[in-house]
Amino acid sequence: MSKNKEGLRYPSIDNLLKTIDSKYKLAYTAAFRAKIVKERDDSVIDSKCEKPVGIALEEIAENKIDIEFEEN
Repeated sequence: MSKNKEGLRYPSIDNLLKTIDSKYKLAYTAAFRAKIVKERDDSVIDSKCEKPVGIALEEIAENKIDIEFEEN
């Protein structure tokens, strides 16, 4: 599989916001998951991206990450 050459345009923010309804929650989730991917070299998908944040965003776009946020 070829690696992603589009940089930050993949996966698109529009597709990501269909999965997580807030840019802030998306940023938090991506950073949290990217840290795990980097530390454990652990991904639940065959990613097009090479970097942990890109891998995390792909996982989010494919609904492979379960995260719950508390409502205030």
